[in-house]
Amino acid sequence: MNRVRGGFGGARLVLPLLLLVPLGARAHEVPGSVTIQVLVKQQDDRLHVLVRTPLEAMQEMQFPVDYRGILDLEALRASDVLVEAANRWITPNLDLYAGREELPTTTVRAVRLSIPSDRSFTDFDRALAHIGAEPLPPTTQLVWRQALLDVHLETPLGAHDANVRPRLSIDPRFGRLGLQVLTVIRHESPDGDARALHFATEPGRVRLDPNRAQASIHFIAMGFEHILSGLDHLLFLVCLVAPFRRLRQLVLVVTSFTVAHSITLIASAAGLAPRAPWFPTLVEVLIAFSIVYMAFENILGVGQDRRWTAAFGFGLVHGFGFSFALSESLQFAGSHLVTSLLAFNVGVELGQLLVLLLLIPLLDFVFRRLPNERLGTILISALIVHTAWHWTGDRGSDLLQYRPLAPLLDALPQGLPPWILVVAAAAVPTGQWLRRRRPRSDGKPADGRQPPQPNGASS
Repeated sequence: MNRVRGGFGGARLVLPLLLLVPLGARAHEVPGSVTIQVLVKQQDDRLHVLVRTPLEAMQEMQFPVDYRGILDLEALRASDVLVEAANRWITPNLDLYAGREELPTTTVRAVRLSIPSDRSFTDFDRALAHIGAEPLPPTTQLVWRQALLDVHLETPLGAHDANVRPRLSIDPRFGRLGLQVLTVIRHESPDGDARALHFATEPGRVRLDPNRAQASIHFIAMGFEHILSGLDHLLFLVCLVAPFRRLRQLVLVVTSFTVAHSITLIASAAGLAPRAPWFPTLVEVLIAFSIVYMAFENILGVGQDRRWTAAFGFGLVHGFGFSFALSESLQFAGSHLVTSLLAFNVGVELGQLLVLLLLIPLLDFVFRRLPNERLGTILISALIVHTAWHWTGDRGSDLLQYRPLAPLLDALPQGLPPWILVVAAAAVPTGQWLRRRRPRSDGKPADGRQPPQPNGASS
């Protein structure tokens, strides 16, 4: 028993001593959310890049800490571990370009630790002065998982005309630093103009100051890809043109749709769209419902003489849908906002034109092999309405989470399901269709127009 007590007594003396010994922050798992700040500025013939990243994003690096996770700043100053972290996790994941030429690998000029409350990275000159200032005092109590690593990188721009400013591009690949990585890039030109870019994913090569032609090509390609990848827009286009074979009818319908979605696309980019959080979801519901509406018109065989009006009305809705896809990308426009907006619209129209050039001959080929063309229109519309109706219900459920229709929902009788509103909305145009097609007692159509007379007959 005495030996046992003596053993425990020795442990009580050794344990406090062990807690005072500096430890290394072991390799850790990938952090959940990381924000990387990048400041870029050209000064004479050199390009300077300042990067701020959380220290915990430097995986597999071991930093000197004590048992509480407090960084040993004196040990850090005596070692090159921060420079090693920058060379392992920052410089290999950052490519810079001047025009078409890739710049040499950046050189680490300085590193510095910062506390979480530091706000120096709001301005390039202020951040540069901060990195070059005296490091944190050794007595600073800084938890390593809360520390920020600031790095000053520099690279030569190479030979270029002194009177022509090189067009700079950057390719940040910081996705491995966290499960969710937000990269914020701020470019300051020598003239003092500043522009900020935000990326939730790795965007590839990004032009920091594109010219008009570069911005136009980029947004034309973006609009073209968007219309081809948007299944709901494609299905609406199919329903829109399925009953028509004459070029004049197609031109009127497609032009009406194009003019309408151009109006709301430009208006939304100008900030005229509602800012309510439920508005994008409402637009998605209306887009799905527009497919249902067009499909039912095709199935019932009504509304084709006024299809251009429906195309215009629903085109306004689809324009808002296009604008949501564009809003996150307008940051790539540089100083050519209007040009980029028009270029995106051109890309959308080129995509629609390609779809129509493929769709019309395909529908014509299929319909010629059916007993009659009307049956083909009904079959295709029925298949589409099945999918679009599910979209309407699913998106409607998401919309009701915002409760934009709360006064109307509260007025419903107890136990009546909210989706009855969708059914009621669909019943309105259906009732109009049936009323328009029901003959009156005097033998005339319900809309009051004279029925077609046989040749030679007078009314």
